[in-house]
Amino acid sequence: MTQHVSPPRGGTGKAAAVDGPPARRVPLGRADLRTLSLLGVLAALILIGGITRPDEFLDTRNLQLVLTQASVIGVVTVGMTFVIVSGGIDLSVGAIVALASVWATTVATQEYGFGGILFTAVAVGVGCGLVNGVLVAYGAMVPFIATLAMFASARGLALQITDGKTQIVTVESVLDLGERDAYVLGIPPLVLVFAVVTLAGWLLLNRTTFGRRTVAVGGNAEAARLAGIDVRRQRLYLYLLSGLCCGIAAFLLIVLSGSGQNTNGNLYELDAIAAAIIGGTLLSGGRGTIVGSVLGVLIFTTITNIFALNNLQSDVQQIAKGAIIVAAVLVQRRTASTT
Repeated sequence: MTQHVSPPRGGTGKAAAVDGPPARRVPLGRADLRTLSLLGVLAALILIGGITRPDEFLDTRNLQLVLTQASVIGVVTVGMTFVIVSGGIDLSVGAIVALASVWATTVATQEYGFGGILFTAVAVGVGCGLVNGVLVAYGAMVPFIATLAMFASARGLALQITDGKTQIVTVESVLDLGERDAYVLGIPPLVLVFAVVTLAGWLLLNRTTFGRRTVAVGGNAEAARLAGIDVRRQRLYLYLLSGLCCGIAAFLLIVLSGSGQNTNGNLYELDAIAAAIIGGTLLSGGRGTIVGSVLGVLIFTTITNIFALNNLQSDVQQIAKGAIIVAAVLVQRRTASTT
């Protein structure tokens, strides 16, 4: 007679430390439905833009502009998605972008050329992310408070560096990236960078142990700790990742604007959080999708473009964005209650 032996209920501490507890995954049908819904909203906006301003909105240059503008906040949103999935929040991303952009465009930095500007922007972003991560993970500070403090400090330091003035970029190799001659098959370089960051973020969240641990920490931090995951180290890595994305976004913004200003990145934190939320990422953590976040960015950027082309006031635009955020949260709550 063949004897059936049941597998052990729990693995060894070593195995658990590698893979972590099972991640809470969204059922495939529901995830597909959410993505299709976002695509439907985006298609409806494109239709509205095409009807109201067909010549301007559907012009190739305008579509390239929309994608280029979405690239900067999109890179920030990718990093923000990871933080929110882990159950955290980062209110300092806009201020970090501002600080990185002005630090990378000082006269001293520009003397080192393209490499110096890029390295400085990324280094400042990662450095700020390190401070946030240490405060949250090892200082036991609430993410809201820690990143709010970074928000104030980074904005203040950016203002001190610039003395309220705009720092013009004079490095031709940086400025050339924003010219049409640098486009690859009609695609701006900034959009290509955004695509690479998006793909890397998707692979990291969905195809690696790091992604599974991120979801596990956001779903139940204590259970993740008991399973062998170093929760504090994981949170540190996540804020480092967010800072890295801010540094990359700062460099893209330098290319786009040709300058560094202490007002750069204004309200980026709200736009990134909103894009992640309407994309299906839970503010409570444990669930999120890079594809949804990117679609959220494209939806908001398209709304801004349509309003600008139709000469509508910005306050109406903000009301429309707020209504979309409320609707997205209500849909999330309804979906959660039926799970």
